[in-house]
Amino acid sequence: MKYEVILYYNFKHIENPEQFCEDHKAFLKDLGVKGRVYISDEGLNGTLGGTPEQMQAYKEYVWNLPGFEDTEFKTDMHDTIPFAKLKCKVREEIVALHMDGVNPEDGGYHMPPNEWRKTMESGEDYVMIDVRNDYESKVGHFEGAVKPQVENFFDFPKWLEEKEQEIPKDKKVLMYCTGGIRCEKFSVLMKKKGWEDVNQLHGGILNYAKEEGGEHFKGKCFVFDDRLVVPVNKDNLEPVAHCEITGKPADNYINCANMECNKLFVCSEEGARLMEGCCSEECKQSEFKRPFDPDNAFRPFRKWYNYFDDEFKEREVSVPGSGGCSV
Repeated sequence: MKYEVILYYNFKHIENPEQFCEDHKAFLKDLGVKGRVYISDEGLNGTLGGTPEQMQAYKEYVWNLPGFEDTEFKTDMHDTIPFAKLKCKVREEIVALHMDGVNPEDGGYHMPPNEWRKTMESGEDYVMIDVRNDYESKVGHFEGAVKPQVENFFDFPKWLEEKEQEIPKDKKVLMYCTGGIRCEKFSVLMKKKGWEDVNQLHGGILNYAKEEGGEHFKGKCFVFDDRLVVPVNKDNLEPVAHCEITGKPADNYINCANMECNKLFVCSEEGARLMEGCCSEECKQSEFKRPFDPDNAFRPFRKWYNYFDDEFKEREVSVPGSGGCSV
């Protein structure tokens, strides 16, 4: 059986986010789906998985909410539901930039995927910015894109300040992210700082993969669910990253099996088996190492309480030594 995974957002003012969330969560629970939904006074953002029938019922539910009739859904099919549970909660922002006065209505031009591809192939002068975290662009990106070395979306304003003098204000700007939501805010920021020809890939990488076959995209697209990466250009699946254990080409991420480390790192199946899912020899010897299944090397690890009792939570935390780990 195939399951449907959807990704969506809509910047529409919600008068009472708490009540909206309560009603939304009740519907999702009754529907029996899994995933994450974030709600704030600025709108709705989510990714869910279930049967095609469940996803269609949810889409219709959203489309029937006042103001959300135009919500767009990016869809993909998968063999399993890539979420452990359902999470639906209220947040300050549906995508966290930590800046006031950023209204997506003041953002850039939503460039359709076919126009994006034509622009890339036209020979026109532009700068392309990958508006994702560094670990995302590491495993996949558009040809020629600037890949900021930032760990969080809210680090982008500082990055832009540092690079402001390097990007001429009269230069054409192209920007992209996974599904489009981060560009909605970052494009506003760039326009406020003086760039005029600001363009964002409509629907992000996932929409481009569906509409244009992923042409000019190298590697895979990082996603925030159990799949971790999905193919974009199915005619070119060659990895652009390398396994941190073996050094060989790889594009899969895993979290270190050591519960006290949990580092996210690029790893090949060979590397995962060699280190039993760990990022270092030190972690491999840890008493808090989660069980590793060599036949399912990329199966995601779960929270600590799936493997350990309350003593793990109450332990004295010590900072690991070598191996690049952090508590």
